[in-house]
Amino acid sequence: MPPEPDPPSEADLADASGAPEPGDDSFEALVFAALDSLPDVFRERLGSVAVVIEDEPTPDQLTSVGAWGLLGLYTGVPRTAWGAENAAYASKITIFRGPHLRQFRDPESLALGVADTVRHEVAHHFGISDARLNELARERHGR
Repeated sequence: MPPEPDPPSEADLADASGAPEPGDDSFEALVFAALDSLPDVFRERLGSVAVVIEDEPTPDQLTSVGAWGLLGLYTGVPRTAWGAENAAYASKITIFRGPHLRQFRDPESLALGVADTVRHEVAHHFGISDARLNELARERHGR
């Protein structure tokens, strides 16, 4: 009889799920795809925004927004509040890999979750508050 194969490792199970692992370029590809899917009128106005991927939010980032967890974070000055003579201030959108991988377990929901987070943080860059985003979501879902 041939020898019994070794049981699958945790890494094998993660690979089989199709979900990207931390450090995997496929998560980055989801972020780029979400940015590419934005309407041109918004995408063209993101030139001054750095979009970065971090594994986890820092305690300081969590404290800055009074949250226990974050999928993404916009820091900077929204376009609606630019300085004198329309001088842009540096802005940054951070997308956190770890919280997405824990919350969205299958590839389809992960792609949708990343896209939703990217749109949410881009909306902040254009001056839309969390309260207004929540209001728009309720309207969109008929609540």
